[in-house]
Amino acid sequence: MSAFRQAYEFMQTAAKAHAQWDYEVSMSIIRSRKRLLILGLMALPALLVTVAQATGMDMLGGKLAYAPAFYATDIFIVSIFIGLIAGLITGCIGAGGGFIITPALMAAGIKGILAVGTDLFHIFAKAIMGTVVHKKLGNVSGTLAAAFLVGSIIGATVGGWINMALFRANPLLSEMFISTIYAVLLGFLGFYALFDFLKSSRSAADSGGDAHGGPAGTTGIAVRLQSLNLPPMIAFDHDLVPGGRRLSGWIIACGGMIVGLLAAIMGVGGGFVTFPMFVYVFGVSSMTTVGTDILQIIFTAGYASSSYVANGYVFYTLAMGMLLGSLVGIQVGALTTKVVKGIHIRGFYAVSILAGFVNRATTLPKKLVELEYLNISRDVVGTIEFVGGIVFWVVVVIFGAWVISKFLLNMGKLRAEA
Repeated sequence: MSAFRQAYEFMQTAAKAHAQWDYEVSMSIIRSRKRLLILGLMALPALLVTVAQATGMDMLGGKLAYAPAFYATDIFIVSIFIGLIAGLITGCIGAGGGFIITPALMAAGIKGILAVGTDLFHIFAKAIMGTVVHKKLGNVSGTLAAAFLVGSIIGATVGGWINMALFRANPLLSEMFISTIYAVLLGFLGFYALFDFLKSSRSAADSGGDAHGGPAGTTGIAVRLQSLNLPPMIAFDHDLVPGGRRLSGWIIACGGMIVGLLAAIMGVGGGFVTFPMFVYVFGVSSMTTVGTDILQIIFTAGYASSSYVANGYVFYTLAMGMLLGSLVGIQVGALTTKVVKGIHIRGFYAVSILAGFVNRATTLPKKLVELEYLNISRDVVGTIEFVGGIVFWVVVVIFGAWVISKFLLNMGKLRAEA
């Protein structure tokens, strides 16, 4: 298997693990009247903020912060729509919804650093509200989690500093940096997913391709890392292996640094890489990994978002809008998987990820011209960016309309199954 294929399957597994966490947390909120009441109380300030912004009042996350130049109630509606689409992708496809939020916010006119900070805060708010950690704490190794969190806090500090330093040096550099990272990530995932879709669609009739497949087993790298004796050595999985497995705390902390760095730079909470890192790189059991992943999302997203909040890079109204929209989207998307073919889901996954890639990639020429790194007509690069935006929103709207229509048309069947 090529290195590119392994990297793709690593990220696919990561996206699916994060989507599973998102689904469980969202369902935990939806099924609890108490948590729904808390959500309503949390959303109430967002509604008041929207009214205040519409009347021209200045406040944290408002006109004094780094956000769009004008606010109205439609910015709150846009955030709900973005959350809804991300939820539909997460629930229906089982992966990829978290990758769309920051690019979608940027496509809606939100500055990159504000999109990252707001996404982190949205993830933290959802984790605190709907966490199911109490059901899985028995599988968490405290020392393993502690070493990982030490590294993730360091990584989140560095990542936040990079984003904010770039923005303060030149907001255009910040926008280009975030857009480039997402363009590379989404391009890699999207083209590989499209290749897989085209390959599997030719043999779908024979194999019945499943959209939720993933890499099986682990690699030899876990064995090699566990054989390294770099004190302090941390033991885990005592219930599965006599005497437990052992891994250097330094290696675990380095993994945490990578997760924290990605969380603070991309605004995705870091959870999307923890699962494959623990299982395939560190050799930790899936049971222990799930509990540790839940803990790290709470602490990493909470810590990373706190620095963005302190510097005014979080738009509370947007965060609450995304949270409300995603709760509905995840439930509708998950139900829709019962009445659509897996091969169709896989195709939409590839197209939606590629749409995000196109959107971010087409913004780069304009940024390079504005930074005077390229000498191309501003009208040309402006047109390229405009076309990229249209492509993204057309794909997003078509996907959302397709899922919702499937849900509505099959509501009777779904109700009967329930």
